Amino acid sequence: MIKRLDATKEAVELIQILKEKHGDLMFYQAGGCCEGTQPQCFEKGGYYQRMGDVCIGTIEDTEFWVDKDLFEYWKHAHFTLKVIDAFGVGGFSLETPLKKTFQIEYRIFTEEEEKDLQPVKVFD
Repeated sequence: MIKRLDATKEAVELIQILKEKHGDLMFYQAGGCCEGTQPQCFEKGGYYQRMGDVCIGTIEDTEFWVDKDLFEYWKHAHFTLKVIDAFGVGGFSLETPLKKTFQIEYRIFTEEEEKDLQPVKVFD
């Protein structure tokens, strides 16, 4: 099966650091203007998903949730989580004090990949 989500080595290393400090984590990527569309990292349960939001996969046993409307727009795309040296939008994400920001790089799945995608989990 084709994964919908991957992460760079640097993103994985940062997740491991954050897990050591905060325990279990979760990601949420909203589609609204206020939060921006950058993924936000929270302590697990630190953000409440809405009905219909979608978990597209896990990284380091950390679920990555996407706003239902954003998923509808990007459901044909592979997400790669990366990290840059920068101060993120809003400053709510756990990596902010480390002067880091998680970002997503997208690419469209091929027709062959689309036939064998991992299923998603929908929040209900």
